[in-house]
Amino acid sequence: MPPKGKQGTKGQKQILEDNKKTLAFYQNIILSVNIIYFGTEYLFFWDSFTALEIVMSCLVGLVYFGSFRFMKKMATPVYGDVTTLLDGGIDLNLESGMAEHCKDIILMTAIVQILTLISNYFWLLWLLVPGRAFYLLWVNVLAPWFFEPAPEENEKKQRKLERKMRRH
Repeated sequence: MPPKGKQGTKGQKQILEDNKKTLAFYQNIILSVNIIYFGTEYLFFWDSFTALEIVMSCLVGLVYFGSFRFMKKMATPVYGDVTTLLDGGIDLNLESGMAEHCKDIILMTAIVQILTLISNYFWLLWLLVPGRAFYLLWVNVLAPWFFEPAPEENEKKQRKLERKMRRH
C-alpha cells in the first residue's frame, strides 16, 4: 500500500549523491558490455570481424557517448562558491524524464550489443529505439495536435453548457 499524503522531496545534496551513483552504474554497464563484446570478438571471432561489425561498433560507441554525456550534462551541479551547493543538477532518477529515455537507450544498446555475439541479425533490434521515439512523438505531440477539436466547436459546447447551467 502506498504511503498516504504528499511524496517527500529530495534535497540538493541527496540529488547530487543519487546522480553520482546513477552515472557510475551506467558507466559500469557501458564498460562491462564493451569489455565482454570486444574480448569475445577478439578471442573467438577475429576472422569474421567484418566491416558491418566495425561500423555498428562505431555507432554503438557514438550512442553510448552521446547518451552518457547528455545524462552527465543534466546532472552537473552548480556551486555558489567552493563549498556552497546551489543546485544538485536535474534528478536523473525521476520517472518519465529525459534521463529515463537516455537510460533506456543505453540499456537497449547494451542488450543488443551482447546479443550480436550470437547473431548479427540482432542488430535489427536496435530499430526499436527510433520506433519508440516515433511512438512518444506521436502520443505526446502529433496526435493531440492533429486530433484536437476545432476551437469554434469548443466555444459552442461551452455556450450550450452555460445556457444549461443558467436554466437550472
